[in-house]
Amino acid sequence: MSRVDEAFARLKTNLEITTTEANEAAKRHALIRDHVRSRWSLSADFLTGSYDRHTKTKKLKDVDIFVVIDPDGPQGHLSDGTGRAAVEALAEILRTRWAVDADDNVALISYSDEEVASYEVAPVFASKNGYLIPNGTSWMNTDPSVHAQLVSAKNSDLKAKFVPLVKMIKAVNRQHDEPIAPSFLLEVMALDLVQAPVAKYKEELAFFFAAAADAIFDPWPDPAGLGDDVDAQMTEVERKLAAEHFRQWQLTAENALRLEDAGQENAAVDEWRKLFGSRMPRS
Repeated sequence: MSRVDEAFARLKTNLEITTTEANEAAKRHALIRDHVRSRWSLSADFLTGSYDRHTKTKKLKDVDIFVVIDPDGPQGHLSDGTGRAAVEALAEILRTRWAVDADDNVALISYSDEEVASYEVAPVFASKNGYLIPNGTSWMNTDPSVHAQLVSAKNSDLKAKFVPLVKMIKAVNRQHDEPIAPSFLLEVMALDLVQAPVAKYKEELAFFFAAAADAIFDPWPDPAGLGDDVDAQMTEVERKLAAEHFRQWQLTAENALRLEDAGQENAAVDEWRKLFGSRMPRS
């Protein structure tokens, strides 16, 4: 195994959620869900998003929680108002225990000095097509179970390499202050752009960045076929900026591959570190 391959093996491990982090996350999200259940009538509550799909990178942030409101309970009337009003109602009961911010979609609980840094809690209603989630003045359909099934199937098709690859792509984005947002867009693009047979991670990264630089200008629908396009909020300027980042990341990856082919393995690892920072070990 080359020094570069060894570095990627350690990078893969560095991006995985540790048992300690998983236990801390479990303890905290259980407290949050118990707190809501003690004050609201719920039909269900569960984890969702990239943490549930195992594509979340660390340091953990924005662990997603759905609290499914009982439509026949005391909070059932919230479905008649705006999504933002439901988020504010949820934020008020969470504020009795935590510092909470709220936007048009979720109530956010943050921990500034912890490994599990934040939780996004969404008040939702079950629907025939999955769930209705807050979307500002309105509500939007989604079904996170479809997303999870697609990722699981893709990971199986690619011999368990898809989830680690998505984590690496997201890690590059985070290292560069997340110019591509939402990060879920990267996951959706990877579902389409990464195809079997899969090569080594280092080669797949170069392939993905090259393809994504062009594909960022395409529409990227909700994989469940229910909500808005995943990239619906991106402006043309933001797409052009994202394309520039993808192209720069592609050039860096290709240069790292050339250095390795030339036998300059230490220099190749240093080049990869331009993408991953300290998460990519030198040896």
